[in-house]
Amino acid sequence: MEAKTDRRIKRTRYLLVHALTSLMLKKSIKDITVKELCESVDINRGTFYLHYKDIYDMLEQTEQELLEQFEQVFKNYHPDHTPDFPYPLFVEIFQIIDQNSNLCCALLSPNGDISFSVKIKKLFEHQYIHEWMVAHHSADFLPTYEYFSNFLVSGCSGLIESWLAHGKKETPEEMARLISKLISTGMKSVYPIPCGQSDDL
Repeated sequence: MEAKTDRRIKRTRYLLVHALTSLMLKKSIKDITVKELCESVDINRGTFYLHYKDIYDMLEQTEQELLEQFEQVFKNYHPDHTPDFPYPLFVEIFQIIDQNSNLCCALLSPNGDISFSVKIKKLFEHQYIHEWMVAHHSADFLPTYEYFSNFLVSGCSGLIESWLAHGKKETPEEMARLISKLISTGMKSVYPIPCGQSDDL
């Protein structure tokens, strides 16, 4: 009985998120009402309020669930313990984006939430760039860290948005290979690896 209830809850939330995504691709989040959202998937408003306080709470929870998927991927791969790093990490990142492409397009669109892009950039900076720099470089290598970090984060974010905007013509593996090469080349040119350390990124 409990399993059926869980499946029912997951299905309801899936339908609501799918409906929100479709509406956000057409209009601003501030113009979307609970009534409109529920009518589009034939769910009563009482059911909606069992899951969310309002549209903005739903948006926040949806973003957080997606960000937690990204965060778990970053935690699964460490620069010093992952062959061909960061390629495997970015394969999974792009697979998640691919599986949630409509949602990502909606969140990153002018109708979406501008803070979502900021959250992704902060997560990327803290979980990847900062950890790599701490693992491979002393303080002597960090005077331009903030500039370089912003450059990399903005570049990766722009590449992801461009991939989505152009209909994901490349596979997640191809995109992971491209972004890994761009990051590795940039890091090695600006921050040479100290003697005795691996040059894996």
